[in-house]
Amino acid sequence: MSKTEKSERIPLYSERDRDNLRWLWSRYLRKKAPWLLVVLGMILVQGVVYQQFLSMTESGLRVIFESGSVADLVQVCIVVFVLFAVRGLMSYLVPRITIWASNDAIFHMRRDLIDHMMRLDLAYFERTKSGEIIQRLVTQTQALGVFVGQATANAVRDAVTVIIVSGYLIWKNPILFATAVVVLPFIIWVMNYVSNRVKIVQGEAETALGEYMNDIDEAVFGMRTVKIASQEEVETSRLMGGTSALRDLMNRVQITQALTMPSIDLSSAFVYVLVIGGGGYMVISPEFDVDGASIITFLLGMVMVFDPARLLAMFIGSLPSHFVILDRVRRLHDETPSITDKEGAVAEFDTGGDIVLEDVHFSYSEDQPLFHGLDMTFKGGEVSAIVGSTGSGKTTVLSLLTRLYDTKGGRITIGGQPIDELQVKALRSAYSVVAQDIVIFNNSIWENIRYVRPDATDEEVWQAAEKAEIADVIRRRGGAAVGPKGAQLSGGQKQRIAIARAFLTDAPIILLDEATSALDQATEARIKSALDRLTKGKTCIVVAHRLSSIADADRIFVLEAGQLVEEGTHETLLKQNRLYAQLYSAQKQGYDKDR
Repeated sequence: MSKTEKSERIPLYSERDRDNLRWLWSRYLRKKAPWLLVVLGMILVQGVVYQQFLSMTESGLRVIFESGSVADLVQVCIVVFVLFAVRGLMSYLVPRITIWASNDAIFHMRRDLIDHMMRLDLAYFERTKSGEIIQRLVTQTQALGVFVGQATANAVRDAVTVIIVSGYLIWKNPILFATAVVVLPFIIWVMNYVSNRVKIVQGEAETALGEYMNDIDEAVFGMRTVKIASQEEVETSRLMGGTSALRDLMNRVQITQALTMPSIDLSSAFVYVLVIGGGGYMVISPEFDVDGASIITFLLGMVMVFDPARLLAMFIGSLPSHFVILDRVRRLHDETPSITDKEGAVAEFDTGGDIVLEDVHFSYSEDQPLFHGLDMTFKGGEVSAIVGSTGSGKTTVLSLLTRLYDTKGGRITIGGQPIDELQVKALRSAYSVVAQDIVIFNNSIWENIRYVRPDATDEEVWQAAEKAEIADVIRRRGGAAVGPKGAQLSGGQKQRIAIARAFLTDAPIILLDEATSALDQATEARIKSALDRLTKGKTCIVVAHRLSSIADADRIFVLEAGQLVEEGTHETLLKQNRLYAQLYSAQKQGYDKDR
């Protein structure tokens, strides 16, 4: 054991584990309590069957050794067969009920986790790896299902068997049984040792598995870049590094768990030697009323005790791993969204009013503030543009307006109403967003457009597609899926899908974040009139890199390092000959060279 592991002694059953188990029971298992009681009853029947089998075995041996009655022997055989037929029936019904109950519990757990995950802030998804989320929703919940279902039922069955058979053996020969359990303290010590090491390494293994799944997701998503840059060997090396680390951690877990079985086997051998030696002496010695049938039955009983005891020990050895998994799943459930509806939040507000940022402070991290007293006013019904260099805070402004993040200070109002006093769903429903980062699902283009309004009619979808200049592509492709994350579409086609979505939602406030950045000039010119119709009479805020595309804006705001350094019309800003004029001149020269 390493020094870290020695100093970091973790209890098998901590207060956090108890709290997690209470959570699991109260939310997902308590409603199955009647069925679990039925299962417990069946397990008790199985334990009694074993005890009766021992009793009938001793009777059968005495028939063979003493009376020699064939009729009595046949009767014993029939009873034994009936007993095992009953046990066989219980062995079928117990897993069937427990599997149904556990799978149903995991279904409800996943449903709750998905529902809760969808309510979490964007910040959670930006700081949490996708592989870790997938791991919790898929592999870890499934592992919990096996744990609370079949594994636990089997462990209870084994424990009941050990208790009932041991009770019978104690009743038959307490001296011999007391001799057999002298190894119990050693077994307990082994289990404590194994459990502590497993709990430490399992936590590391779960973290490594989450990172590994995230690496695979990144590699698959970025395969186009990997192929173009001929970096297959680099990605192979990166993924194999994760594979190797995961292999080493799982080896440590499983090798540690493997210590349990040989320890118990050696203990069992020691016990059998004691039973055979001590029992043989009792048979030989006239001081004890013990015959050969009793000793053979006792040995058979010890086999019945130690075999389920071995399985029970394996289950106990796996408990730390499952406690770690349960804790990981619970932590997702315990994540608390910070962007929620305040008490008394309203749904009605003036969507055509001015959007005002007053003394807004914001930072993604405490040590790197972005906005420090930012003031901006977007006039209702006008087209406003935000420009600036990369990292100046352009897209962040849109994120604050839609409450993907909350300000650290100051306030944002629409029509004089603070947006944090509005219902989040009502606020976001007021926006149609065409973002640079477009989410495309592996479905048809038609369904990708309809995604923002599932109740839209076919005619409305077609109208939106026509206005966004994507209808011809739909006719060519039909209902064909566009591939994972729209892999079969060009950047311009993806952005036209996003524009079609904006036409379909027809919200009163339009947010365009680099909406035409992936379009060639000919395509941009074709849809410019459609965008003009979309924004007519509405409040429109455009984040643009191509300054020529926002020359007609009613007002242009120039950001630099989170500060508002200029604002005015295109002509006014050119006359001031400051940052905006420099950016525009540099872009114009670049366009002239391209021609």
